[in-house]
Amino acid sequence: MKWQDRDAGAEVLLDLDGQVFVVDTKGQYWVRFSVCRVASTPGRPHGLNYSLTLHGPTGSRLVGFDNAHAVRESKGPGGKSRGPLDHRHRLETVRPYRFKDAPTLLENFWAEVDKLLKENGVI
Repeated sequence: MKWQDRDAGAEVLLDLDGQVFVVDTKGQYWVRFSVCRVASTPGRPHGLNYSLTLHGPTGSRLVGFDNAHAVRESKGPGGKSRGPLDHRHRLETVRPYRFKDAPTLLENFWAEVDKLLKENGVI
């Protein structure tokens, strides 16, 4: 059985591909979804290539969940990088993210969006 067959929420996530939503009353903050199916690999065992991002007034990414590039697993000059892995961005910080399923990814993304918007006094 393929991962997509086990994760009924994958279709919801895939349906969001290309969508952009304004998330504040002044139109200065927005989220963007980029999602597509890919072959399952060790770096993408769930068979999805995704990028879920929150952008601020200058267009910069404030929050993001994706698996588009390698992530350093440790800091410093001896830090190791592995291939594309699920991870999350928050401002200038990048941390590994343990992908469970599409609904959990969406829940975690929106929780981080809400948290940052509250911290910035947007909502």
